[in-house]
Amino acid sequence: MPEGRVEQTPADGLTTKQRRNRPLVVVHTGDGKGKSTAAFGLAMRGWNQGWSIGVFQFVKSAKWRIGEQTVLETLGDLHAQTGQGGPVEWHKMGAGWSWTRKAGTEDDHARAAAEGWAEIKRRLAAETHTLYVLDEFTYPMQWGWVDTEDVITTLAERPGQQHVIITGRRADPRLVELADLVTDMTQVKHPFEQGQKGQRGIEW
Repeated sequence: MPEGRVEQTPADGLTTKQRRNRPLVVVHTGDGKGKSTAAFGLAMRGWNQGWSIGVFQFVKSAKWRIGEQTVLETLGDLHAQTGQGGPVEWHKMGAGWSWTRKAGTEDDHARAAAEGWAEIKRRLAAETHTLYVLDEFTYPMQWGWVDTEDVITTLAERPGQQHVIITGRRADPRLVELADLVTDMTQVKHPFEQGQKGQRGIEW
């Protein structure tokens, strides 16, 4: 789509402006690297437009501070001090890669995930943010900790101008069907395959 030109114009009764500015559901899935990175890059772009950004990490360790968190929180502080950009909130909903680093049973972890989703639902109803990044959110849905049908219905019926990005492998087909933009990251090569561990600036 060079210069933002579309291949066809749907007969949906919307003006060009209305169609261009409609809120999107975006899904970054697949086995390749870059799903969260791409989502955070979009969040930075939204911050530059003055949007309110809400990031909700569902799986990554609460003790592990990734670089994008520092960047986005710094941008949030800049907004608070100068008014530039938009406000930023970053919430860690999980306790570890498989939710096992936090003391408690699987029921405890499932309850924590459900509470996290309930908070997001409240914010969507209140139109709290312009852009929501639900990082690694496909996994609580896969594990049955968050009801997928509830997610689909809530996103489909969300009010106002609210964009939602969901990342994680094996996105549910119902979520893919609902989404306006879906990218499937395909891994071709990765340093891990040669026994190289993650490094600063690349993995975090």
